[in-house]
Amino acid sequence: MRIRIATRKSRLALWQAEHVADALQRLPQVTAVELVPLTTSGDRDLNRSLSKFGGKGLFIRELEVAMQAGEADIAVHSMKDVPAELPEGFCIAALLERSDPFDALVAVESATLDDLPRGGAVGSSSLRRQAQIRALRPDLVLHPLRGNVDTRLRRLDSGDFDAVVLACAGLKRLGLDGRISERLSPDRMLPASAQGVIGLECQSDRHDLRSLLARLDHPPTRQTTLAERTVSRVLEATCQSPVASFAGLRDNVITLTALVASADGATVLRRQVEGPAEDAELLGSEVARQLLELGAAALLREAEE
Repeated sequence: MRIRIATRKSRLALWQAEHVADALQRLPQVTAVELVPLTTSGDRDLNRSLSKFGGKGLFIRELEVAMQAGEADIAVHSMKDVPAELPEGFCIAALLERSDPFDALVAVESATLDDLPRGGAVGSSSLRRQAQIRALRPDLVLHPLRGNVDTRLRRLDSGDFDAVVLACAGLKRLGLDGRISERLSPDRMLPASAQGVIGLECQSDRHDLRSLLARLDHPPTRQTTLAERTVSRVLEATCQSPVASFAGLRDNVITLTALVASADGATVLRRQVEGPAEDAELLGSEVARQLLELGAAALLREAEE
């Protein structure tokens, strides 16, 4: 079987696609793998906030169009960018083993979050990150920052910011983990749902392809990802909402922590549940229900406005 992989053109996206291609080429049924690099709307327009023109779904929509047009067979995504509800006719056929799920502070002179100067400038366009940073350091000034990893680091190095916040997984995949000043633990900053997870999307009716891709699936990652994405789905959160979740798995028990924050970080609602891994979806629903009882819906409405 020949498999064509739709991917964005950024260095990180291409790394992820090539990583998947290497795994596919080890399967005896795969005769050839081809990358189909595409530039998405989210990549073209870096001047507006994603929430202003469609959210992170813009990064995957055109990859799905390529599959529908027969130009590609699968798409490779960072699962934190994938909406909780997929369009009809598509599915996530495999999730690779999760990489480092946490956030990283990359700062001038390797400063930690506590070391940053009062009133320091921090770059991040994620409301989730902004809200949690404001809760920890309300004196810091948050500035929007979009673009690929290299673009963000260049702006830091040029003096635009005292620090930027990026995903540990992306930095490590690009060999840039030496730039990490502080790995932000989940008790300080909860990550985005499914952060650090690479997902393989295909059309739902491609049963032969789904069967093949399933051989790359990592069941523990699927369980924790299901728990976290269920939180987002029940809360009706978008990839840009100030919502965070992390599911730890040990001895077949999931410990799921989730939060919803106000955009200014003044209010942070946080809850944790624990249960068997096979109840991943139920755990996600339960912690979301608890957050809604605390007033999460009102915070999410305010953030959207």
